[in-house]
Amino acid sequence: MAEYVKNTWYPLTWSRDVTGELSRHRILERDVVLYRTADGKVAAMEDMCPHRLLPLSMGRLKGDAVECGYHGMTFESGGRCIRVPGQSGPVPDIRVTTYPTHENMGLVWIWMGDPELADTDLVFDLPEYHSEAWNVAEGDALRIEADYLSLADNLCDPAHVNFVHLSTLGNEAGEDVPVTTELRGDDLVTWRWINDAPPIPLFAKFGNFTGNVDRWHYYHYLAPSIAVIDFGSLDSGRTNPEDHRDEGMRIFACHFITPVDAHTSIDHWMHVKNFHADEATNKALSDQFRIAFAEDKSVLEAIQINELAHPDRRKARIAIDRAPIRMRRMVEQWIAKDVPPQQAPRVLDTVHA
Repeated sequence: MAEYVKNTWYPLTWSRDVTGELSRHRILERDVVLYRTADGKVAAMEDMCPHRLLPLSMGRLKGDAVECGYHGMTFESGGRCIRVPGQSGPVPDIRVTTYPTHENMGLVWIWMGDPELADTDLVFDLPEYHSEAWNVAEGDALRIEADYLSLADNLCDPAHVNFVHLSTLGNEAGEDVPVTTELRGDDLVTWRWINDAPPIPLFAKFGNFTGNVDRWHYYHYLAPSIAVIDFGSLDSGRTNPEDHRDEGMRIFACHFITPVDAHTSIDHWMHVKNFHADEATNKALSDQFRIAFAEDKSVLEAIQINELAHPDRRKARIAIDRAPIRMRRMVEQWIAKDVPPQQAPRVLDTVHA
């Protein structure tokens, strides 16, 4: 089993997909069964009956309790056994492990560590998501057969878009523009501006630009599994264009990663933008992101195959690797400490870059 940060909130699945039916999910190499109780809350417990270890997801719900599909042992949403068929009463020392959950930004978040440390104020939040001035479009749950840290490498790397995403998110104008990396609290930011250049295909299609633009990328990474990319364009010619980002076309591409196991991750993605769009436009934008993220999936899965085939191969390091290297060190430090990063809300500061 790989090592993971335990005491943190992980995105597990879209809230829209959790109903009054049992559903099975895998995270940190553990299987979890989810369902919604009658009061609308999300219950999460280990997907394994403590009797013969049958997955509880193969059972059924009886009210807010889960009945095992093998011998009918029944567990309430807090994990306590409340019925053993053929016995006069439940066995008080038989329980199922349960996990704290919280819903925010359209996602169910789960805490896999010490439940006493599960402070919901630590769940990540993006203020723009809740603003009426911004528009939200939920995306997919993209399964990638690659380690979640390999996906995090990609999401700390503005440079790859000029080579991987030429049909959507990049063009040749930025190939030789260096990137800057800095740590702001527990927010690792990698960024660059590409000024007075043609718009990338996505912005050329949806931004109504008539000439060159100043384009920015701010890649925010919050260990271990959150990445938010603040990117956009505005007409060239402004003094201090950084201060005028909201005057252009600005998008937050949010990636909420579920580490499934050592070789698999799920990318729950959405885009939050500073302009309102109808359903057709949101779909068209999402389709462009699907093209780009499918390209990332292809690259990362090919890398995973080679890493498994050549575990001792030493990788060359170049300037753009500073952020991914720093990112992995952050995760290593969290694993070693195994405590929440800071006792304060994890709200991304997107006003000042």
